[in-house]
Amino acid sequence: MLTLYQTEWCPYSSAVRQRLTELGLPFVAQPVEPEPEARDELRRVAGTDEIPVLLTDEREVLAGTDAVLGWLAARHGPDESRHRQRLAEHVYQRDGTAARLLGRSAPVDS
Repeated sequence: MLTLYQTEWCPYSSAVRQRLTELGLPFVAQPVEPEPEARDELRRVAGTDEIPVLLTDEREVLAGTDAVLGWLAARHGPDESRHRQRLAEHVYQRDGTAARLLGRSAPVDS
């Protein structure tokens, strides 16, 4: 099982989660601490405190968005998913709805 070390607020983690979902790949989202200096487990597993990090089924550690997305592209090819179209259709709802559900103000467009 793929394991993604990530946070929900990180846009880079979000991009990797979306790509994994587009590809239909099951994965475990392993949350990490918000502060890099507190990510002892991630440093132990991956040798870094930066996210996202993907741990593959073969125990290969891929650190950083470019490494993860490159690995996925090499194994699964280009995106031909309908997920991206649906994201484009819901991008404004997504941020506002998530903020509302979590009890925060939605982002304000400038």
